[in-house]
Amino acid sequence: MTRSLPLLILLILALLPLGLKDPYLLNALMTGGIFTIGAISLNLLLGFTGQLSLGHIAFFGIGAYASALTALGFDVGLFGDTRIVHEGWHPFLGFLVAIVVSGFFGFVVGRLSFRVRGAYFVIVTICFAEVVRLVALNWIELTQGPLALTSIPFMRLGFPGLGELTLRTKVQNYYLMLGVGTLAYLVVARLVHSRFGRAMRGLKENEQLALSVGINATRTLTVAATISAAIAGAAGSLYAHYFRIIDPDVFLFAYTITMVIMVVSGGKGTLAGPIIGGVIFGTLPVALRPYMAPEAQWLVYGAVLILILFLMPRGIAPFLDGLFRGRAGHAKTPSPAAKPQLEGRP
Repeated sequence: MTRSLPLLILLILALLPLGLKDPYLLNALMTGGIFTIGAISLNLLLGFTGQLSLGHIAFFGIGAYASALTALGFDVGLFGDTRIVHEGWHPFLGFLVAIVVSGFFGFVVGRLSFRVRGAYFVIVTICFAEVVRLVALNWIELTQGPLALTSIPFMRLGFPGLGELTLRTKVQNYYLMLGVGTLAYLVVARLVHSRFGRAMRGLKENEQLALSVGINATRTLTVAATISAAIAGAAGSLYAHYFRIIDPDVFLFAYTITMVIMVVSGGKGTLAGPIIGGVIFGTLPVALRPYMAPEAQWLVYGAVLILILFLMPRGIAPFLDGLFRGRAGHAKTPSPAAKPQLEGRP
């Protein structure tokens, strides 16, 4: 059941824009989808290695700024009269740069903090996110600080023999987001079902036993952090080129909490969990907005989250999987009246 859920959700999401004409709802789906990609990346750490990154939004924001600055270009001074001048590149190259730069910072943070792990990793990620936010806020010559980077180019995709497509509409950007999200899901799924994935789960379940059979904990967790950060950077790039304006608020701690909620409520350590949690908590505020005041919306948001965690402590995806397996097992169990006949057959 859990394996079929992502395919079913993907089909539903692919068909949604065909019947959804309200641009406001499309915008909400786009925003929720971008943060769902972020939740998929966070799940690789939180769900499959057991490492909680409360500064995960840093990699998302780094990806957004890296992609935007690569596409816009910049002229910034470093030491004395030394300046770095960069002419704007193709937006898709900015998308690739965002993945590489975010992955690099994920590697650095992982390499430094996974030697001690536990609470130290949580503290390092929080501090790293705050430092990056302050850099974006105060390095005005590069980032424009609170004035924000504006007029970020639309994402453009080139097709051999067919020319280039500029993604200007919400529907076009939505399908780009869906494609990147699907690719991120497939990368994580392939990784989790590989030998490397078994090493990650081994470290999560019993680190001492994993170490005793030769698993290099620091290397395994660092690689997981690098891939997770790279995927978050891709989501940040989509965010920058869709909204075409970013400021230091992209590093808000609330965004990390949103990703954690999506992972935990959907079912951490499952492939379908972040998608289910993302769909629910990415669209719930939008669904409530026409019917109640902002304060009441957050009360309902919190109540739904508490209800899910109370009734389904392992998350929605494991609950649905257990429910399906339970019904399937009940259907296969022979009735008491049929047992003697079954046992009496040769």
